[in-house]
Amino acid sequence: MTITRRNVLLGATAAAALLPMAARADAPVVKIGVIYPLSGASAQIGVDAQKAFETAAELINGNYDYDLPLARGEGLPGLGGAKVQLVFADHQADPQKGRAEAERLITQEKVCAIIGTYQSAVAVTVSQVCERYQIPFISADNSSPSLHRRGLKFYFRAAPHDEMFSAAMFDFFDAMKKKGTKIDTLSLFHEDTIFGTDSSNAQLKLAAERGYKVLADVKYRANSPSLSAEVQQLKAANADVLMPSSYTTDSILLIKTMLELGTRRMRS
Repeated sequence: MTITRRNVLLGATAAAALLPMAARADAPVVKIGVIYPLSGASAQIGVDAQKAFETAAELINGNYDYDLPLARGEGLPGLGGAKVQLVFADHQADPQKGRAEAERLITQEKVCAIIGTYQSAVAVTVSQVCERYQIPFISADNSSPSLHRRGLKFYFRAAPHDEMFSAAMFDFFDAMKKKGTKIDTLSLFHEDTIFGTDSSNAQLKLAAERGYKVLADVKYRANSPSLSAEVQQLKAANADVLMPSSYTTDSILLIKTMLELGTRRMRS
């Protein structure tokens, strides 16, 4: 028998698994949707995440003498040992594909919660679907701070966001300046989805507050085949520090393009 969304309320655990807080005691399975990019440019991220969640589910469902949440004893103790069943979905880094897959997980697979999604732009659409069906959405690794400020009742964030990451970066700059390192000017480089936009806004705000001058704020199209024009802008700005807000494939292309165009090494 499978627990439905009406039977369970979930929260995130330290092992990136979910602990149901209330459900039918005789139900042996808790189905959780896990939605990530399993194909396309970001596929490796999704594959790595899948292995991590499978490991977490194995620790919960088995009996292991590890000092980890839910490792000792089989299944979920609050549900009489109910086992976790993960249902994976591939959003292909496409927000609309993510919306469709979230609908499928809820209406066809009957999952009681969804976790994901890596790309913040996909988290926007997936969380909207979860809100409509009153299904908990656990934002595992989406870093855009605006995601949890939309007034959604079924959105849960269990990880840091970009305002926190950016503050840590500026704390580091301040510490380095105190040690004599020249860090006065910045160049921002960000992709054009909600992730890059939110990150850039946070960095602009912190730069103004901390007394750093932003020489360039370069926005580019995510998954662009070329970044030559954008790198030329960064090269012309010649800032002390480059602060990129990019996903993995774009970051690799950025570094390769900087090397090809002879951009001097900037701290980033």
